[in-house]
Amino acid sequence: MTVNREIKTGIFAIIILALFVWGYNFIKNQGFYDNTRTFYAEYTNVQGLSPKSPITINGLKVGTVSEITFHPQKKGILVAHLNLSNDIQFSKNSVAQIYSPDFISGKSLKINISIDEGEMAKDGDTLIGEVDSGIMGMINEQIAPLQSKVESFVVHTDSVMQNINEIMNEENQKNIKESLANMNAVLGRFKNTARNLDVMTSEGGKIDSIITGANKAMGNFVEISDSIKAVNIGTTIAELQHSLESFNVILDSVKTGNGSIGKLMQDEELYNNLTNASKELEELLREVKEHPKRFVHLSVFGRKEKPYEPPVEE
Repeated sequence: MTVNREIKTGIFAIIILALFVWGYNFIKNQGFYDNTRTFYAEYTNVQGLSPKSPITINGLKVGTVSEITFHPQKKGILVAHLNLSNDIQFSKNSVAQIYSPDFISGKSLKINISIDEGEMAKDGDTLIGEVDSGIMGMINEQIAPLQSKVESFVVHTDSVMQNINEIMNEENQKNIKESLANMNAVLGRFKNTARNLDVMTSEGGKIDSIITGANKAMGNFVEISDSIKAVNIGTTIAELQHSLESFNVILDSVKTGNGSIGKLMQDEELYNNLTNASKELEELLREVKEHPKRFVHLSVFGRKEKPYEPPVEE
C-alpha cells in the first residue's frame, strides 16, 4: 500500500505545527534569559496554600508558588517552593508569611522583607515560614477563652440544677409550703400589731397618756434633783466622816484601855470583883427569899433584936 504525497505532506505539516505551538509555550514560560529565583519556606501547616498561589512583596506580585512538598528529612514539615521573577534584593532573615487577603479568595503568600545588615537571600535559600491567623484567627483567639467560660458555666449550671432537683423533693416542697404558710401568719400578726400601734399613736390614744406620765415623772425627778442639789451634800458627808472618825478614836481608846470604859473593859481584877459581888448578891437574895424572918422583924412592943447567925451551908 502506497501513501500519497499529499498525505505525507499533511502529516508533516501537523507535526511542524505541533512543535511550533509547544516551542512557543515553552519560550513563553521559560524565556531565553530566565532570571527566576527559587526560594523555600518550611511550614507545619500551609492553611490551604496551593500551587500557583501568588507571592507579593508590599502588595506587588513578584512570583508564584510552584509546588508544595514534604521535607525529605524533617517529619511532618511541608516545604513551599517560591518562584520569584522579580530581582528585588532582601535579607535572608525575611519572612514568607501565608495569609488570607479577603474572606472569598484562597490563601496567598507575602514576603515581609527584612532590610538589615544580614546576608542577602540568594537563589535556593530557605526563608522563615510563618502563618498569619487573619481576621478569623483573631476572632477565634478572642472567642476561645469565652467559649471555655461558657462551657464551664453550662457545666456548673447543670450541676446546680441537679442539686436543685435533688433538694426540691416532695418532703422539702411540703416543708417550704408550711414555711410560707407560717410566714403568712407572721405577716398577718405583724399587720395587726401595726394596726394596734397606729390606734395607740392616734389622738387621745394610750401613747399620749404614757408620754404625759413620763413627762410628769421626769418633772418630779427634776424637782428631786434640785432639792438634792440645794442640800449641801458635801457638808453632810464631811460631818458624817468626822463623826465616824470620833467613833473610831473612842473604839481605839477602849481597845487600848484608856479612859473609864477602857479600864473597865481591860481591868481583869475589876471584872473578878464584879463577878464575886454578883455571886454574893445572888446568895443574899436567895437567903432573903428562903428565910425572910431572919431579915424582917416586926416588934410592936419593943422586942429585943436577935443577933445575926450565918446560914449553914447544905
